[in-house]
Amino acid sequence: MERKVRVRFAPSPTGPLHIGGVRTALYNYLFARKNGGDMILRIEDTDSHRFVPGAEEYINEALAWLGIGIDEGVREGGEYGPYKQSERRDIYRKYTRQLLDNGRAYIAFDTPEELEKARAEKKNFQYDASTRMQMRNSLTLPREEVDSLIAEGHPYVVRFLIEPGRDVRVNDLIRGEVTINSSILDDKVLYKSADDLPTYHLANIVDDHLMEVSHVIRGEEWLPSAPLHVLLYEAFGWQDTMPQFVHLPLLLKPDGKGKLSKRDGDRLGFPVFPLEWHDPASGAVSAGYREQGYLPKAVVNFLALLGWNPGDDTEIMSMDDLISKFSFEHCSKSGAKFAFEKGKWFNHEYLMAMPGRELVALFRPVLEAHGINPDNFSDEYTAAALDLVKSRANLVSDLWDQAKFFFQAPESYAEKDIRKRWKPETPDQMRELIGVLRGLESFRSKDAEPVVLGWIADKGYHLGNVMNAFRLAVVGECKGPHMFDITELMGCDETISRIERAIANIHSDNTQA
Repeated sequence: MERKVRVRFAPSPTGPLHIGGVRTALYNYLFARKNGGDMILRIEDTDSHRFVPGAEEYINEALAWLGIGIDEGVREGGEYGPYKQSERRDIYRKYTRQLLDNGRAYIAFDTPEELEKARAEKKNFQYDASTRMQMRNSLTLPREEVDSLIAEGHPYVVRFLIEPGRDVRVNDLIRGEVTINSSILDDKVLYKSADDLPTYHLANIVDDHLMEVSHVIRGEEWLPSAPLHVLLYEAFGWQDTMPQFVHLPLLLKPDGKGKLSKRDGDRLGFPVFPLEWHDPASGAVSAGYREQGYLPKAVVNFLALLGWNPGDDTEIMSMDDLISKFSFEHCSKSGAKFAFEKGKWFNHEYLMAMPGRELVALFRPVLEAHGINPDNFSDEYTAAALDLVKSRANLVSDLWDQAKFFFQAPESYAEKDIRKRWKPETPDQMRELIGVLRGLESFRSKDAEPVVLGWIADKGYHLGNVMNAFRLAVVGECKGPHMFDITELMGCDETISRIERAIANIHSDNTQA
């Protein structure tokens, strides 16, 4: 009988979720949904020394913002819980004891100082078959001494006993069969008595087995640990339930030289975290995609194509599109460059396709950040303004520079535009324009434009100078969407008020008052 697809995303709450981890979560989610399976969120908090307050909440919030749905987890519950490893101590003790009883693991009492001395005495020291019999462990100490040390509370670890000289084969859905000789593996620590918790290696295997995980989809950096995990499955006799491994290509620096890091984002000006992160220890703030004005659908689309393609040239894809097209057959084996400018392009495309009425809620915090009360404007007005300018923005945060004149009259005017367009005759022409505007029967763009252009032609005025002076008076600079679309939205009174203000504040000698 074919197993049900069950995948897990298993981050550690040691800080903010890196964008590479987000992509891993996304690929797990796409694969699960494509195959009618379950998505598990498991919190791997066995390293108590690295635990960071707020990190678990951050992970949940980030995945929710991105639309990566979780079927089972700490918040969602489920029949395979607990889903936080620190709450599964009794389970890990049981399986640690099983390995010890079966002779597949042993207890080691070596102190940090003794291990450091061994490393100093032997180049490239590794705790393995070639060295374990010279160390202080249950293989070299009498049983009575081992029992006595444990009873006296001496700290110890449990190490996995790896026999050398065996070719361990890992079948990977992206990389094919990977073979690694067991001689290069060390006797990994599986459990530490100091905090009564297992290490990543044991906890992962036990949890994946008990939670019936069918596919382990994780980053390429975990590939070296895959042979150890194969050996652990065999040591427990779980070969028949071993999951299929999938090791994703690395996310690389934009230049392709090395793994993407926070430092790269700081240096080049892009986030490497989905949400803004406030470090509880240092107080440092790291940028997030959400706070910089990226849309979650755009971030998902962008990340999905870093290391995977749909088999054709399609780029813009909804979550449903990604799910229907997703397959590991189209995943790359090599790393993917983090082309952050392409991420902006995706966001621009999604911003363009998003109706203004849906952008209003995202834009309200931007208005508030610039001292504007959003409630002073109707949602219809704000939506219409955003619809006029969104084609000029890449991010939600960019919308302010493009749309601010809709929400506050200019307090100053662009000097370069004054020098070029505000002539000595301009104030009189603007006064005439006010009269034309007041005489309009309709202020709609399609009705007002021919009347104003006809007046300019009849007067023999310079079209560019008049229209750009008009724009300068209303907008504050010579940029923006179609002029008569702007004035239609603002209305006659506000338009005329701004022209009058410009006449009063811009001198005919091309200097502002």
